[in-house]
Amino acid sequence: MVSLIKRRLAAYQPEKIIRDFPQAGVLIAITDELEPKVILTKRAKILSSHGGEIAFPGGKRDSTDVDIVYTALREAHEEIDLAPDKVEVISCLDDKISLHSLKVTPCVGVIAANESLTANKTELDCLFKVPLSFFLDASNRCDHLSEYRLQARYAPCYLFEGHLIWGLTSYILMEFLNVSLLANIELQRRPHQVL
Repeated sequence: MVSLIKRRLAAYQPEKIIRDFPQAGVLIAITDELEPKVILTKRAKILSSHGGEIAFPGGKRDSTDVDIVYTALREAHEEIDLAPDKVEVISCLDDKISLHSLKVTPCVGVIAANESLTANKTELDCLFKVPLSFFLDASNRCDHLSEYRLQARYAPCYLFEGHLIWGLTSYILMEFLNVSLLANIELQRRPHQVL
């Protein structure tokens, strides 16, 4: 499955948002094994922004970051102790605009299955791995009703071992699965999509 992901993403041309927004990079880290898993984090509850929510490792771009891939790798190193040289970066996905008006670029990378990871307790409550097959099984999907700009919208979500995976994290996951594994998961037009 990992070789298929690599082939499909190597040819992918992500859509870039040209408007000027503050930038953030997140890392979709996939383990290189027969049953690949994705690394997710639970942000510390004490954080003022998205406290207690499930997210990819990542964060805002610093002025000294050479590019957005560097941002995603730097943040993953800070948050889960994943050294940048342990990640084989494959591609980026389409830019997104978060509800807090950040331009978020998801970067996909492959890591060794046995890579030792540790959650930075000042930023995270924990980190965990979810098999990609869990997201590919439609019976595990639910829909979460949310409101954006006074309009009700349904967003895909998943409950994995007590962790609710929803919002932008879920949309990015669904796009990743659709692009890399042709999962054909139906997504409504994303409310944060701005060109």
